[in-house]
Amino acid sequence: MREIEQRMAHLSANHGLMSSIRVEGAPTGTNLQSEIGADALSHVRGDTDVALSSQTIPQFLAQTVQKFPDRLAVVFREQDIRWTWREFSQEVDVFATALLGIGLKQGDRIGICSPNRVEWLVTQFATARLGLILVNINPAYGASEFEYAMNKVGCRAIVTAERFKASDYLQMLQTLAPELTSHRSGSLDSKRLPSLRSIIRTGDSDTPGMFGYNALMAAARTVVDTEALDAVSATLDPHDAINIQFTSGTTGSPKGATLSHYNIVNNARHIGMAMRFTEQDSLCIPVPLYHCFGMVIGVLACISAGASMVFPSESFDPATTLSSIEAERCTALHGVPTMFIAQLNHPDFEQYDLSSLRTGMMAGSPCPIETMKDVIEKMHMPEITIGYGMTETSPISFQTTPTDPIDQRVETVGRIQPHLEVKLIAADGSTVCVGEIGELCTRGYAVMKGYWQDEMKTSETLVDGWMRTGDLATIDANGYCRIVGRAKDMLIRGGENVYPREIEEFLFCHPKIESVQVFGVPDKKYGEEACAWIIAKAGEEIDEADIREYCEGNISYFKVPKYIRFVREFPMTVTGKVQKFSMRDQMIEELKELRS
Repeated sequence: MREIEQRMAHLSANHGLMSSIRVEGAPTGTNLQSEIGADALSHVRGDTDVALSSQTIPQFLAQTVQKFPDRLAVVFREQDIRWTWREFSQEVDVFATALLGIGLKQGDRIGICSPNRVEWLVTQFATARLGLILVNINPAYGASEFEYAMNKVGCRAIVTAERFKASDYLQMLQTLAPELTSHRSGSLDSKRLPSLRSIIRTGDSDTPGMFGYNALMAAARTVVDTEALDAVSATLDPHDAINIQFTSGTTGSPKGATLSHYNIVNNARHIGMAMRFTEQDSLCIPVPLYHCFGMVIGVLACISAGASMVFPSESFDPATTLSSIEAERCTALHGVPTMFIAQLNHPDFEQYDLSSLRTGMMAGSPCPIETMKDVIEKMHMPEITIGYGMTETSPISFQTTPTDPIDQRVETVGRIQPHLEVKLIAADGSTVCVGEIGELCTRGYAVMKGYWQDEMKTSETLVDGWMRTGDLATIDANGYCRIVGRAKDMLIRGGENVYPREIEEFLFCHPKIESVQVFGVPDKKYGEEACAWIIAKAGEEIDEADIREYCEGNISYFKVPKYIRFVREFPMTVTGKVQKFSMRDQMIEELKELRS
């Protein structure tokens, strides 16, 4: 515990993360209860009044379609698409028919690599209809990350956009699988992507060896058999794996967090309840679909209540988001704090009518109190909530409610979600007392099935059903949780989790680098930025441009260190351990001098 306390004292001094613990009366009007035991330990359990659902995702969607067939369900403004729930369901069935037609079957893994486009959304539900396991591929991935993810889970097929920003996905696939030019669609036999058989590309153009999404849809429309699809869906079990989302770790390569229908359907239901969603609501979703924020907190939460989904653009743009809220009269908005800040600071902010807004969720990193006040007052969001969780917990485990005071919605991440259990533990595994710092561990329906085909990493993270998050937190006497730091150096850049070890291992592969250490430093815009200290091999000449060129196209842009320094040695303890905190302190002072 002394080690944790020392670490947190350091974090407090440099981040301003520590908060005073105040015992206040519990707010009224919430069904998210916390039960602090008489022993006053940091161990809370969520309300169990509302039963958990055993619906699969196809059943979940079908229920909403049956209730609200003619209400607006889906809006993709860039693609000029507006579908009712009935129309959306029909499109899902068409693509499910197409996937059956190219030979995919229950349990097969199918990747999706695309920005926020309607094809992503249709794929999410068409794959679930058939029991295919959807594998979310971050569209910012470079070639090496893409190859690793596809092979780790053995993707048999992938749906991909043509390109997005600087990424050319078709070129990436053609480089990884040059055999495409000599194989017909659906029969790929690639040396570097051995499991992959089918590539489905979006858009109207043709690419050798690939299926066209539009062509598949056109062919499938004439042969859709709803009863046959229903028969496949009826065989699904809610505890079946249905989604794999890659989450990096401090121990190396990304791990495939495997989630079930049961995990994400129930989490979405509770998120929607906390925001008081109904079929009258319309949620603006500028967060990415490949992430739980878009896919679960956004899409599935809307389906839980029949609320419509509005996608402003392929990726976040503050002006487009603001204009979409106004044009569609959205009642809710999701985003990480940097997104809200970008909208509030837009030069034309005052020109947009945001009076339709009511609620939404802010998550991903701590929110400054002044920003929250501005969101509530200037963006007309009096019921906005704060959420906390991680991909491995489907994702939300703590959430504030519309009735929580503003200080609780800024200084804390709220209270425990229904049917979940959380405890904070010391280094020896014992539960700490209320108000003390400990590592946050979660147990309950939302905890993932495990990391795909990685028993060792799963056993390290899941202990007796408890998910060890690696986050350090406190819980007060009223059950409110404060996240005060990260146990293993993870940094958060603009809502994206960045793990230094992954960047370090990538840079270690550079032939001129002897050693490297990566850590986070504070940044006003993104919260944190990555900094790399590098020791070059003896006799080698290397500069910052070499490092940036090496990173370009091979790792995600948000993982590329903003600050790069070449040093002769790292600060060490007497036992030979690298002192990252010392490096961080030195960089903070250096950056202060540069800015002064």
